[in-house]
Amino acid sequence: MSHDHHHPNPDQIDLSEMFTQETWDARYAESERVWSGQPNPRLVEHVAGLTPGDALDVGCGEGADAVWLASKGWRVTAIDVSQVALDRVLAHAREAGVADQVTVQRHDLMSDAPLPGDYDLVSMQFMHPPPELFDDVHRRVGATVRPGGTLLVVAHHPHDVETGVREPHGPDLLFPPERVVEALGEDDWEIKVAATPTRQQVIDGRPVTVTDTVVLAVRR
Repeated sequence: MSHDHHHPNPDQIDLSEMFTQETWDARYAESERVWSGQPNPRLVEHVAGLTPGDALDVGCGEGADAVWLASKGWRVTAIDVSQVALDRVLAHAREAGVADQVTVQRHDLMSDAPLPGDYDLVSMQFMHPPPELFDDVHRRVGATVRPGGTLLVVAHHPHDVETGVREPHGPDLLFPPERVVEALGEDDWEIKVAATPTRQQVIDGRPVTVTDTVVLAVRR
């Protein structure tokens, strides 16, 4: 689910269906490319200085982040609920010449199925779980980070609803960095960044200022 995108209007979609394989397979099948093909800027900003190792890309979409990480020397496991998306990840990895460094796995983050492995870096970009699953999802994702490893969570900040940029998300799905810090708990984590940076983005043909939630944490 990476990259900025417009979700269906919540008035027209049941939240329980918003995260299913059927919903996302259909979404990806509608067009050859749903996202921009560029890695998420916050990933590039915060990970460029890290020593490459094993990385998990949670909700990888079509794989722009996974391919970028692999190109920097990371061994990447890319997971998503959509098999259509995962097939694209592998195709893009082959095109970029990094197929031997990218593995894909279908995973439904909204189920309580355990996540795979342990990693030096875990990146979760623009995943907005329903409020009742929020803590559980972030703890399960955090549990895949090795001691000394890094977790990067990037999301749309609630301020974007007030400015009208993300009305379709509704007020309940967006969250501030404090929510992530609270879910993780500071006993197990050293919080390096908990910030709300802004950036310019073109939406519907006009430039707007959007606010990101960014949390970078290192497992103790």
